[in-house]
Amino acid sequence: MSSHHAEVRTDFVPSEHYLSTDFLRLENERLWPRVWQVACREEELPRVGSYVTYNIMDESIIVVRVSDDSIKAYYNVCQHRGRRLMEGCGHLTRFHCRFHGWQYHLDGSIARIYDREDWSGCADFGDKDLSLKQVRVETWAGYVFVNMDPHAAPLSEYLAPVPSYLDPYEIQKMRYRWYVSVKLPCNWKVALEAFDESYHLAGTHPQLLIGQGDDTTRSKVYGRHGMFAPAPDLKAPTGAPSPRTGLPPPKDLRQGIVDYLDLINTTLRAVYSERDAEAAHRLLTEVDPATPPGEMMMKVIEFQRDAAIASGAGWPDISLQQLQDAGVDWHIFPNLIILPYPDAALSYRALPDPKDPDTCIFEVYSLQRYAPGAEPKLERQRFLGAEDWRNFKSISVILQQDFDNMGEVQRGMKSRGFAGARPNPLQESVVSNFHRALCEYLDEAP
Repeated sequence: MSSHHAEVRTDFVPSEHYLSTDFLRLENERLWPRVWQVACREEELPRVGSYVTYNIMDESIIVVRVSDDSIKAYYNVCQHRGRRLMEGCGHLTRFHCRFHGWQYHLDGSIARIYDREDWSGCADFGDKDLSLKQVRVETWAGYVFVNMDPHAAPLSEYLAPVPSYLDPYEIQKMRYRWYVSVKLPCNWKVALEAFDESYHLAGTHPQLLIGQGDDTTRSKVYGRHGMFAPAPDLKAPTGAPSPRTGLPPPKDLRQGIVDYLDLINTTLRAVYSERDAEAAHRLLTEVDPATPPGEMMMKVIEFQRDAAIASGAGWPDISLQQLQDAGVDWHIFPNLIILPYPDAALSYRALPDPKDPDTCIFEVYSLQRYAPGAEPKLERQRFLGAEDWRNFKSISVILQQDFDNMGEVQRGMKSRGFAGARPNPLQESVVSNFHRALCEYLDEAP
């Protein structure tokens, strides 16, 4: 394979990265077996015997809680004749193969073989030889990560420096508000990259410009990971129209802030909780309209903190400086995105189709802090029909707007008139950095 690394520039990504079946094959061979990737969240494994199957390309991995403080992962394959053992998620006391009835304990050791004496004298047929093959597993921020490479660096080293920015949010204390999987007519990278930047806001979500304030952002890269944050010296605060609209700023920002948070809560249904949006209404009666914009937003956070604590959900010990340093959106290589807030978060995971570079499964997690025992029952909603993505507005109007772009991007990139993407060097450098990191894996023989 010729190096793709040299072809990627800050302002250019070749179209074949999204379209080529050879590129997809190389991802299967050289990327996914070597990287830390999210299999599930810890709350999906609430008790001993809880399990989740994680499928990536043609590989399948079982993640299971084996004790109150231990999670293990195994390749999802019976050691007898290779049948997959499990699918989906649930609870069990033993892994059971439906082909010939072999069973395994939660620790992966063999539990039952019918007529085992028939193998008497056969080499490599001891209990250790027959145990399920383990996959490395570690946790961070409530996410359960797996890695098929036994020689890979520890998760903490792989993620650095992301935890230093996101740990103050205590994402591990959040629980699912809702969880949806949707099949999209685009490459997994197209889906992810729609959320690597906010440069698309004016074109895709113009309704947000009325209260967004200045929507200009700047990207930052940290090794294989990246994030974006509001640009310095913004020309309009939250609650005011974006300068792109040409509309004059209001003399009183309070209603604009309240309306903007209400709009995000009702049309995105993530990042801010319902409690956050409701708490902001205190601005209208408890804050002087002449209060400077920065102080006004600090009052919003104070009201949100009060509401969260009063509900029993708590609030993280996080400073204003930590909030500013963390920005608004992180791409954790290769396929996890997190938009953090002290009371809630939005998270995405993209999974490639093993046969088709033109489709993927995109998972959306709306997370929130809840009082212990008050979290909603986890329900995994699925929009997996070929056209189901068109009805995602029943979940989130804003995400529907994003999804409406993705198939058209995938189709458009096949044009003879398109050589590759031209990311904005200041606002979309996370996209090109993602591809540089990807090529470092693909250009290196396993």
